[in-house]
Amino acid sequence: MNTGWLAFGVSASVLLSACKDDGGVIQNPGNSNNPEDEICNTTTKDILGPYYREGAPQRNSMRINGATGHNLKIEGIVKDAGCNSIENAKVEVWHASHEGEYDNDSSDFRYRAQVFTPVNGSYYFDTILPGKYLNGADYRPSHIHFRVTADGYKELVSQVYFENDSHIPSDPWASDPSAKLRILKMKQEKELITVNFDIILEKQ
Repeated sequence: MNTGWLAFGVSASVLLSACKDDGGVIQNPGNSNNPEDEICNTTTKDILGPYYREGAPQRNSMRINGATGHNLKIEGIVKDAGCNSIENAKVEVWHASHEGEYDNDSSDFRYRAQVFTPVNGSYYFDTILPGKYLNGADYRPSHIHFRVTADGYKELVSQVYFENDSHIPSDPWASDPSAKLRILKMKQEKELITVNFDIILEKQ
């Protein structure tokens, strides 16, 4: 088992407790409750990484029976810079297992999925909080990869991270100022962690 995840797992309850009283999710661009106050700045990019695989199944749930890990739901809306929802955007996600390992060759495409947005631009995935793995001398913080495409818009490759992760400051990508709005607050209800991530695409 990856020792980086063990360190994160031990502190997970502390991390969640720190976020629990914040009243909800991070206010990403486009997440305002008042449409008149809504500002939709283009979501910033991040690296693709070496573990992307084409052909992930179209599904919302990536949970695996019997697998360990904190249950996580990530949801949001795909929009344009005018805060209008985008229909039929393809949202692909992939991430490491609880032990910090990627499924690079199995036909199961574990912790990999894609969905197409309906008319309201919404998407969601049910999964687990990803584990950590060594990247050189340090661990990458827990993260989820995104690749989002839609007709008439520029492709977006990005990642999301989770607030209070101790490995964010040492990670060159998560600590970059451009990632600030992609470090998400977590809200826990019973056994489920939820995070919100609205995705704002740039027109071609």
